Amino acid sequence: MTHGSERTARGRSLLATIPAVSLAAVVVLVWSLAAPSLGATLLPSPSAVVRALGELAATGDLWPATLATSWVALRGVILAVLVALPLSWLIVHSRRAAAAIEPWIVISQAVPAIALAPLLVLWFGYGTGTTALLAALLVFFPMVIATGIGLRGIDPEVMAAARVDGAGTGQLLAYIEAPLALPQILAGLRAGVALAMTGAVVGEFVIGGAGLGQLLVAQRDRADTAGLFATLFVLASISALAYGIVRILEARASQMTQR
Repeated sequence: MTHGSERTARGRSLLATIPAVSLAAVVVLVWSLAAPSLGATLLPSPSAVVRALGELAATGDLWPATLATSWVALRGVILAVLVALPLSWLIVHSRRAAAAIEPWIVISQAVPAIALAPLLVLWFGYGTGTTALLAALLVFFPMVIATGIGLRGIDPEVMAAARVDGAGTGQLLAYIEAPLALPQILAGLRAGVALAMTGAVVGEFVIGGAGLGQLLVAQRDRADTAGLFATLFVLASISALAYGIVRILEARASQMTQR
């Protein structure tokens, strides 16, 4: 890629951010205008939220809670990936497995994850491991669906030609299926990382812990609306960061498969 094309790509990337930045500016402006009439309890001003965020950071409560929730969410993502990828491969390659497993995967989505939390506590007890399992349940479904779409989208003729050349199951998976399905797998992961944070926080509401979910509960109990907004901003920022990282990896994987 030449320097000129690199500058053009960067310029397009910057232009693409203008709508989002403009919308954010409008939201903050409307928020600032509406806050005084509603009062600090219902809607704190943006400046009050910024002050609350600074106070949380200064007290030392924010960073340990942020790390705790992020770690639980990451464990949930890892667990979901470890189960979803081989299970999806099995479903794609075995009609009997698909007939037996797919209906139950779909049915499992009819049960809200928060409703499963008491049952998970009964089975596995209180602790961050149970919270991570709850987060994994939210990540699992999009990972299975996206991986299945990626594997089924591979050209059968490519697979057949590789088999003719003597490629075995492991070689097909390593050199054809995994690389070609990677963009779709990452698309599922992109949806999953945000859901993992949701699962981690919901789990902390129900199961307990020392993360942002418990911080939100404490702020709610003392009617600290500005603190609630500040903590929610941190949660949204972490989810957006994780989403953006996976989106970049997904774009690079798509470029590699198109070469």
